[in-house]
Amino acid sequence: MSEFDFDLFVIGAGSGGVRAARMAAASGMRVAVAEDRYMGGTCVNVGCVPKKLFVYASSYREAFEDAEAYGWQGQASAEFDWPTLRDNNAKEVTRLNGIYRNLLGTAGVTIIDGRAKLSGRHQVTVGETEYSAQRILIATGGWPFVPELPGSEYAITTNEVFSLEVFPKRVLIVGGGYIAVEFAGIFAGLGAKTHLSYRRDLFLRGFDNDVRRFVRDEMAKKSVQLHFQHQVSSIEKCTDGSLRVTDSDGKVLEVDAVLYATGRKPNTAGLGLEKLGVVVHKDGTIGVDDNFRSSVTSIYALGDVTGGPELTPVALAEAMALVKHWQNGKTAEIDYNNIPTAVFCQPNIGTVGLTEEEARQAGIPVQVFRSDFRAMRHSVSGRDERTLMKLIVDRDSDLVVGAHMVGPDAGEIIQGLAVAMKAGATKATFDQTIGIHPTAAEEFVTMRTPVAE
Repeated sequence: MSEFDFDLFVIGAGSGGVRAARMAAASGMRVAVAEDRYMGGTCVNVGCVPKKLFVYASSYREAFEDAEAYGWQGQASAEFDWPTLRDNNAKEVTRLNGIYRNLLGTAGVTIIDGRAKLSGRHQVTVGETEYSAQRILIATGGWPFVPELPGSEYAITTNEVFSLEVFPKRVLIVGGGYIAVEFAGIFAGLGAKTHLSYRRDLFLRGFDNDVRRFVRDEMAKKSVQLHFQHQVSSIEKCTDGSLRVTDSDGKVLEVDAVLYATGRKPNTAGLGLEKLGVVVHKDGTIGVDDNFRSSVTSIYALGDVTGGPELTPVALAEAMALVKHWQNGKTAEIDYNNIPTAVFCQPNIGTVGLTEEEARQAGIPVQVFRSDFRAMRHSVSGRDERTLMKLIVDRDSDLVVGAHMVGPDAGEIIQGLAVAMKAGATKATFDQTIGIHPTAAEEFVTMRTPVAE
């Protein structure tokens, strides 16, 4: 008999933790998972899944308006009911929670409900019970960060936004990352008077600059009030329940809700990592080697807590690589190059590979192909929404090193291009590919003349 209760104890039942637990159990390991909040982690409960559902909901307003140009009368007068969306979303999340619990149970994983903390290099305590394990995996993800300022206790985060009792007619979103941009589109689409505050001159830092500027202009068309170089100084709650937001210049904005989307920090507080000698960086991330092992040989970590790309598919890939490493002893193989991603703002962003700025900084002799057009559906609807497509090509090798899009279904389109780029597609490959007509996607294989070199 083993000297340990389990071969693997996973702390956190999010995407990475669940995948690692299931794969390890399938390989014959005795596995336990501890979770103190909800099955499926951020993605299922307060992230990717509900956010995408809310994006769908917010897109109907424009769809109803556009439908009249196509002969559907009376659609634009439809009214939005917040409790219906909120409650149907909650039902779907509950259904997914059950699926995750069943997946773990069917795989033979022991599920322990409660907050876990490390009590030794091979020990985990949940409540009053201590368990021992040969290996411990930290997969606790991230937690929303709200900076301290007077009245910050009145702000909400993505943890609360999906379950608000009353829909805010006026909302201020603070932040400049993809979550802030996405929720600005969601609230504006659902009918709220929406403001977006960002302390720098342009949001979506790290994305291609053409994409950033294009999204800024498209969002402004959709009645999102953009406040750049803007800093919130205080939030005050009024007697009628509204909020008075004062900025660093003394200007006041009255809203019904303030949503902070100012990033996430590793959810590692209270785990007892430092007491055991686990290296934790100043930003709260856990230091790991190429095999996701921390400075304590029995303790591993993956996903958002390690400071890598904060994406569900990345955590899944890391979990699979880690379990394979345990099985065969070979170094975990993860290729972090050309990871595609999407931002579900409106219109959507899809991107893979290098931005133009990154390619130039890397010394690549760049050719830029770009197209900016109005989608076919709006030739009839008359809506002033445009689509952007852009390819970054290495002139010497002809390899496509970056592909970027802003427009409907951008993520769906870029996923296919990501496969092509992973396979080493050149610009000549794109040029030789026959397009599907009439689609927006065919523009990627018909751009012939570079707009910049």
